[in-house]
Amino acid sequence: MPEYAAIDLGAESGRVVVGRLEGERVELELVHRFHNRPVRLPDGIHWNLMSLFAESLTGLGFAGRVDGIGIDAWGVDYALLDGSDRVLGLPFHYRDTRTRGMIERAHARVPREELYAVAGIQTIAINTVFQLLADEGTPALAAAQRIALVPDLFGLWLTGVLANESTVASTTGLLDARTATWARDLVARLGLPAAPFAGDPVEPGVVLGPVLAHHELGEAPVHTVAGHDTASAFAAAPIEGANAAVLSSGTWSLLGLELDEPVLTAQAAAFNLTNERGIEGTVRLLRNVMGLWLVQECRRQWEPCTYEDLTRLAERARADVPLFDPDDERFLAPGDMPARIAAACRATGQEPPADRGEFARSILASLACKYRVVLEQLKAVSGREVDVVHVIGGGARNALLCQLTADVLGVPVLAGPVEATALGNVLVQARATGELGSFADLRAIAAASAEPVAYEPRDGAGIFERFVERTSSEPVA
Repeated sequence: MPEYAAIDLGAESGRVVVGRLEGERVELELVHRFHNRPVRLPDGIHWNLMSLFAESLTGLGFAGRVDGIGIDAWGVDYALLDGSDRVLGLPFHYRDTRTRGMIERAHARVPREELYAVAGIQTIAINTVFQLLADEGTPALAAAQRIALVPDLFGLWLTGVLANESTVASTTGLLDARTATWARDLVARLGLPAAPFAGDPVEPGVVLGPVLAHHELGEAPVHTVAGHDTASAFAAAPIEGANAAVLSSGTWSLLGLELDEPVLTAQAAAFNLTNERGIEGTVRLLRNVMGLWLVQECRRQWEPCTYEDLTRLAERARADVPLFDPDDERFLAPGDMPARIAAACRATGQEPPADRGEFARSILASLACKYRVVLEQLKAVSGREVDVVHVIGGGARNALLCQLTADVLGVPVLAGPVEATALGNVLVQARATGELGSFADLRAIAAASAEPVAYEPRDGAGIFERFVERTSSEPVA
């Protein structure tokens, strides 16, 4: 029975999971989990990619003999490479503040509406395009011959072969949303070097090659999968029918629809929606919302404190907690998140949360309200109705968030699978090897492998109305 290893790298932790098809479902086995600890250096915040790669190799050693390996990770961040595929400098973390002012620099060269009409990507400071503009004048950018996003880089280090994978490339803001090729005209107009964008991205399911002998891990083939972790998670969503939305809930919340074509209209641009590539040529029309990062940063301020502690406290907290916009730019960078939330509440005439439980509930209720804003916008630009929301990823474990989401959105929520990203990674590998014959087969196995928990909507008790009253003037469709 073929077995596949999924290297799944998240912003807070990484894991190596082994998956196998058993009958009509996939069974997953976690063989190694490890922390992802960014490093703050004098020039900014960097990912410790060498440590993550070493941990990934350790996990592959625990996995033993496998029939394939796939890598997925967060989007937007990258390494610049020279002509010998050597890394030029330490890759930055997307939360580093070096991108301040880069959105304005980009739009001075190419107006926002023109960027959106080609790439169709949400304007947010973390995007690769804005990070690259922050690299202007550096020796690394001047010498760069290739660019590798994180899953691309790990594929290179495993096999010696570099390929840009399309789903993660679509997070850069430099991929043509219609053709899935690099938008070289935009690259030139933005003043970025042409060399890193000479070749075009490949689709999920391409064999890069066997693992290099010096890793002493055998010769399993490494496949491109849906390299962006959200694309892998969407692949595993147990979607049945067209009227379903998917909420990938983790450090970031990504709420969206799976479509056949990008939506590049002025209305989609006004709503700041993003068109990212999915598997089998699909497009994920979605919006990035700040997500459980807010809870993670609060917990870091309050250590020792567990997520379970915060969830229990939030469940006991009063229902009429203050509400705020989770996407306020003050929340993007690491720092004292409780103080920032308190300031955001005061700025809208509300008393800040009184204790940890109120802070946690305020975050979860505010997220649920922001999901409704985004869902209404998605429905408006796509013309679709939504009668169910699938919550996948780590946030599916949070019963209070799932129930609040059902209450505020007014539709049932189906929570799970939690390990959707690893499941999607494995499913794409099984499709690449021919073990699954079609996209329909993949989706059927995904549905059979999930055991979602259902949350029916109850009375939202005016939560959303309070949110709209207290937060920014972002358009609600």
